[in-house]
Amino acid sequence: MNVLIAGAGPTGLTLGIELARRGIAVRVIDKATEFFNGSRGDGLQPRTLEVFEDLGVLDEVLRRGRPMPVMKIYVGGRFVGERRMAEPVEPTPDIPYPNGHMLGQSQTEQILRTKLAEYGVQVELATAIVGFTQVDDFVTAELSTGETVEVAYLVGADGGRSFVRKHLGIAFEGTTDESIRMLLGDVAADGLDHEVGYWFGAEDNPMSGIAMTPLSGGDQFQFGAPLDGEDADTSLEALQEVVDKFAGPGTAKLRDLTWSTVWRPNVRLAATFRVGRVFIAGDAAHVHPPTGGQGLNTGVQDAYNLGWKLADGREEVLATYETERRTNAERVLGISQDLMQKHVDGDESALERGENTRQLDVSYRDLADTRPLTSGDRAPDAPLVDAEGNKVRLFELFRGPHETLLRFSPTTASTHPRTVDIGTTYTSPEAFTHYYAAAGDEILIRPDGYLA
Repeated sequence: MNVLIAGAGPTGLTLGIELARRGIAVRVIDKATEFFNGSRGDGLQPRTLEVFEDLGVLDEVLRRGRPMPVMKIYVGGRFVGERRMAEPVEPTPDIPYPNGHMLGQSQTEQILRTKLAEYGVQVELATAIVGFTQVDDFVTAELSTGETVEVAYLVGADGGRSFVRKHLGIAFEGTTDESIRMLLGDVAADGLDHEVGYWFGAEDNPMSGIAMTPLSGGDQFQFGAPLDGEDADTSLEALQEVVDKFAGPGTAKLRDLTWSTVWRPNVRLAATFRVGRVFIAGDAAHVHPPTGGQGLNTGVQDAYNLGWKLADGREEVLATYETERRTNAERVLGISQDLMQKHVDGDESALERGENTRQLDVSYRDLADTRPLTSGDRAPDAPLVDAEGNKVRLFELFRGPHETLLRFSPTTASTHPRTVDIGTTYTSPEAFTHYYAAAGDEILIRPDGYLA
């Protein structure tokens, strides 16, 4: 089997790794002529960190990133206090990574590309998909290079303006609010402490202002600032004017602007995530406001969900992708929209990220169309001790492209190729507690870490 992935952002790269590590022939193409160099989606949620642990990239992500910073709040140039988007939480046996982590999107992509290359797969730049047709058994895709390829499946992870989605004729339902526009980008700022973030609010409207969030791996900040009227100047000089307006002249001297863009609230959800042998994922399937930091994380989980199902290949398994992931995307879009509306309404709680943004509560429970897999909440972690007294974690035993049969105090041998026996081979009171398990219980853990 072979798969073509259009789009080499976090979604496409995650899916490429998921397929390649299962021995599936995969190509990842992107129409861009060079790799993206900017922060864009810089907030990695706890569930994404768990996915990255399974993919074998978490150590590098943690090393190169940084915890969520303290934000110093200024209103009318006066310091009024400090705030966090989320208060730090101590790890627990079932949740090893309870806090979000900050890493610019371009660095996340670089880490994922390096992992993908370990499987012998290189991203093919300057290669766009320009057409495709499909029959019952395969998809024929035409590339901008003049090549025609025949693949078992095609996945469009090619962003909000997805060619794949448009070519399929899938409606992209939602709204774009032209009344709200923001200037986003990355810039260095002399005069600001790079260990903290800043919110510079207006005296008459504290929720109107500019955010400066420190980026790891240098001295840049990601900024977000409102644009007035029809002005769409994204230059360093224009940004300096915005900083001077909200922070006060001389507060910060900007330099080294490496990326900037004009953003409008765009909230959209594809009517379907699949047509035959063609699937869409990430921004191609759902576009989020940046509030709550959900877009990149939802796309990574789309890929994590779809990868093992494509490798499985059974129609009853493939059919669950849309039901599970579209239902979740709709829920997450609601969270992002609510936070966006709080910003518009001047509600200061919009500066905080709630429990429901961590994506640890994603569940596929009670979705009728997923009955072949039925499930399922996220499988929690737990510390174990083996017969020799060595310490290990459930997540370490789940790691890899396989499913796992978790058994509690079993009395018979197992024929499942990946079995973890708690109460015999391993000791772990926490596992019994977190899984609400009793002796004799058996629980199947899907390859994407959900209960089946």
